[in-house]
Amino acid sequence: MARKQTAAQPTAKKSRANSRVKLAVVPEAANQYRPLAVRRYGIAIILAGVLLLQTVYFAVANTNILGVQANITSANLLAATNDARTGNNVQPLTLNGDLSEAARRKADDMFAQQYWSHVAPDGTTPWYWFDEVGYAYAEAGENLAKNFNSSQGAVAAWLASPSHRENMLKKNYEDVGFAVRDGMLNGKPTTLVVALYGTPERSAIHGAINSTKTTEVNAPISLMGRIGIGVTSLNPVAVGSIVVLLLAANIALVAQMYRRKLPKKLRGSWYKYHGIYKATFLIAFAILTVLAYGWAGQI
Repeated sequence: MARKQTAAQPTAKKSRANSRVKLAVVPEAANQYRPLAVRRYGIAIILAGVLLLQTVYFAVANTNILGVQANITSANLLAATNDARTGNNVQPLTLNGDLSEAARRKADDMFAQQYWSHVAPDGTTPWYWFDEVGYAYAEAGENLAKNFNSSQGAVAAWLASPSHRENMLKKNYEDVGFAVRDGMLNGKPTTLVVALYGTPERSAIHGAINSTKTTEVNAPISLMGRIGIGVTSLNPVAVGSIVVLLLAANIALVAQMYRRKLPKKLRGSWYKYHGIYKATFLIAFAILTVLAYGWAGQI
């Protein structure tokens, strides 16, 4: 008999666990057709867990400060840039060592002189750095970005700004150089990204000699642009959090289908549409999570 009781214990525990899960996610008479996961305290626990995970992730990874940890690299920037160019029927760019060195010097100069602009306080223009490394250009351009969480996020931001997009997708450019540098700017830890685009002088198009192009600093980005940046900047914890929020929203919508089975005292109150209200709130919170990532960074 003792052996039978011991063998039955795991089965009983499993049954109790399954019952709790059903109460949490399945609308049924036992939970008055209001799953525990989407009751007020259930939603509060989900939101607290999402916020806690995000806080811990950023505390450990520190991704909104350090570009290396944020996976911003020249290789990733080049890949994202060329994906955008080929998607717009423009030839891909070649990573140029001289332009990358020029970009590094420009980024270091911004930290040294404490500015965020195409033109330094002492009047130095971006084209000075092209000359410094001996890159003779027929056409040249510069894009800047700071404090993004990913290479894809920075490129998405450039694509969302008309002037930056035009610069990045210009068909005459052949080469590009990138620099990702960390430091203190105006008293705050900052990751700077510099992109320098160029067409060698030897392949100059008639009438385009010494054509240069900069872009607006602190350029405005539309709401849809920010959402696009957020989607490309999501980390695994954020993706997991959004999945949990959307699953909870789905549970709420399923519960809404059982509103006619709610206890009579609840049918005439706001509970009649509780599933729709809760699903809307959870979906809105998921969108806000994406926007939070999309709002990081400036161009």
